[in-house]
Amino acid sequence: MLTSLTKRERFLRAIRREPVDRPPVWLMRQAGRYLPEYRAIKQHHSFSDLCRTPDLAAEVSLQPCRIFDVDGIIVFNDILIPLENMGFSVLFTETGPEVQPPLRSEEILADIHKATFDEAPPVFDTIRRIRAQVGPDVPILGFIGAPFTMAAYAVEGSMSKNFIRIKDIRFQNPNLLKRILEIITETVLGYIRIQIDAGADIVQVFDTWAGILTPSDYREFAQPYQKIIAEAVRKEGHPVILYVNGCAPYLPVIAESHIDVLSVDWRTNLRDAYDALHGRCAVQGNLDPCALFAPPETVADLTRRMIAEFSRCTGHIANLGHGILPNTSVENVHAFVETVRNYRYG
Repeated sequence: MLTSLTKRERFLRAIRREPVDRPPVWLMRQAGRYLPEYRAIKQHHSFSDLCRTPDLAAEVSLQPCRIFDVDGIIVFNDILIPLENMGFSVLFTETGPEVQPPLRSEEILADIHKATFDEAPPVFDTIRRIRAQVGPDVPILGFIGAPFTMAAYAVEGSMSKNFIRIKDIRFQNPNLLKRILEIITETVLGYIRIQIDAGADIVQVFDTWAGILTPSDYREFAQPYQKIIAEAVRKEGHPVILYVNGCAPYLPVIAESHIDVLSVDWRTNLRDAYDALHGRCAVQGNLDPCALFAPPETVADLTRRMIAEFSRCTGHIANLGHGILPNTSVENVHAFVETVRNYRYG
């Protein structure tokens, strides 16, 4: 019976920690610059255009499914898009996003507001187009940025190595930071409901930069807002995957967050993470993205070891421990995905 599972059934059974024939597999950032098909489209369109043009975003989202036969499709989009509806300007550059004006004072906060989506944003039509092409048996992942990570971009204004600006607000004016987080939480809740209404089956929440926090600050400035989102999405009947880069120090707190899956980075053993979470949720990951630069046979061996080390036939989604890197070999992505697809428990 398990060998006849559809991709959607396999994915949702793994999330529910029910037995499956093999782990479902997909890759964070699976649509992107490492694919020649993506680069061909990107020659004629900016990243911003791709996000905002449903036909193009759907095509780019579907490329990894066609090329690698992955088990899930994540919609092509960017976590910062909702900031534009809050009163920010977001510019996507080759060195990373730039957010203006940087949100560093009470005066600027007065001009920022909870986003309203009076008309369906492009992501709604993108998901509808994806669903029309793949039918009901392939799961679609919507995604959002978690409030702390969104706030980090909004406050810093651009990519940062040490996040001095947001940490300065945390120590000098923590109440301001909490008000920022509350407004962003309301915004991303609205944005994810649009994705669910369009047909997303699963929601991935990216809190990449929460990993800069101390465990006590994580409990105060990241986890409460993650929990609000997780509870709202689960109330809609949809599972939630949380990603935190460098999640190990926060595992006891994450166990209280009401998520369905924790996406684990490569610094933490999957089984150790699962045990630290007391089996309250499934785990996703966690091959080092740099491992995909090894020879294909090494990639295959590392992938089998990753699955075997978890040593369970329930509760694991195969993925990387972070997004796929731009110079990754397509051949090696094939090696990773095909190894998972050919794996059988027992």
